[in-house]
Amino acid sequence: MTGTAVRHAVVVRPADRPGDLGWIVQAHGEVYHRQFGWDAEFEALVARIVADYAGAHDPAREAAWIAEVDGRRAGSILLVADEEERVARLRILLVVPEARGHGVGGRLVEECLRFAREAGYKRVVLWTNDVLASARHLYQAAGFALVDERPHHSFGHDLVGQTWALDLTRPA
Repeated sequence: MTGTAVRHAVVVRPADRPGDLGWIVQAHGEVYHRQFGWDAEFEALVARIVADYAGAHDPAREAAWIAEVDGRRAGSILLVADEEERVARLRILLVVPEARGHGVGGRLVEECLRFAREAGYKRVVLWTNDVLASARHLYQAAGFALVDERPHHSFGHDLVGQTWALDLTRPA
């Protein structure tokens, strides 16, 4: 018996349709609760990040994307200006569990970094938690390096927060 691989249509597009930003908040809350038992504190953090982006982002320097698999929302990522000059911050990468294994996360990170380079950023930073192993692998594959780790208690759990950075002045 010969197995056939099912090809799924993966599209990464701007998060500019009605419901996109709300979906980002809801999906984060649901997925992280199911996977890690994180409480509503995490969903509130994501809601603040999305609200800040929606309320005052500069389209020349900041963007958000939705990944779709077979026409359904399956992932998201944001890039926003950091407080430090010419530094961008990658925010709230998510790939829903049923869409993992189709290259969605890598496509989102690639699009985010392409935009960061075109916008003239010299560095991209991000903050994550060490339990998010799949995301960490994507960041490492894109060339990010771990620059700091600190324990904290958030979202109802003891966690280890990590700061990662990517120097965009080095060849990709």
